[in-house]
Amino acid sequence: MSGVCVITGGSSGIGRCTAQQMLAKGYRVYELSRREQGPEGMVHLRADVTDEASLAAAVDTVMQREGRIDVLINCAGFGISGAVEFTPTADAQRQLDVNFFGMVRMNHVVLPIMRRQGSGRIVNISSVAGAIPIPFQTYYSASKAAINSYTMALANEVRPYGVQVLCVQPGDIRTGFTAARQKLHAGDEEYGGRISRSVAGMEHDEQTGMAPETAGRFIANAAARRGVRPVNTIGFTYKLFCVLAKLLPAKLLNWLVGLIYAK
Repeated sequence: MSGVCVITGGSSGIGRCTAQQMLAKGYRVYELSRREQGPEGMVHLRADVTDEASLAAAVDTVMQREGRIDVLINCAGFGISGAVEFTPTADAQRQLDVNFFGMVRMNHVVLPIMRRQGSGRIVNISSVAGAIPIPFQTYYSASKAAINSYTMALANEVRPYGVQVLCVQPGDIRTGFTAARQKLHAGDEEYGGRISRSVAGMEHDEQTGMAPETAGRFIANAAARRGVRPVNTIGFTYKLFCVLAKLLPAKLLNWLVGLIYAK
């Protein structure tokens, strides 16, 4: 198999492992990030998902060299945690600007290319938190829930033009994402220490979670397989959780989540 793959956030964590797997599948991989240099074996282009002009310039470079884009994987993102009451609105906006609108900007640049060529696949990286919202990680959860809804709606818009769209929901993964999280501790005293307890438990789950290489293989397989499922969850346990989230009454689901993350 061969083709051209563009991936945002491919310089570290899940994105890097996914990019390496796409290389192993024979794709020519272009990795977009703000870093000066990218991983070996792929072409690194500096771009910022909060700046659509920089994304357009990077995509122009890909098109000049390759003439097509077969797969786009939107991996760029970060996380914030804290209580909604004590989170500055500017921080909340930045969370959505990177995680959701960063994907929107990239797709806005690439979709016309895929529509004109009559083929292409877009993979948006969501999270189990998009299906099961986590307290004290509210804005991260909201950004990922938005990706899920966006993905399913967009898939129907562009299907007639040969463009396929899907999202992947990882759960707890051992990456540098945990250390990079912007943790807002304001209000912890007023909330009886619940913010710090919740975040500590969540980060323990991440650091004892799935290896990023496993997630990278899953995402690359979803990007390259013949058939497409709109929403794909990594790992049997997380798939079960997401099924239960659909079947359980919302009140019961939220109560259970609160027992784990809001005590």
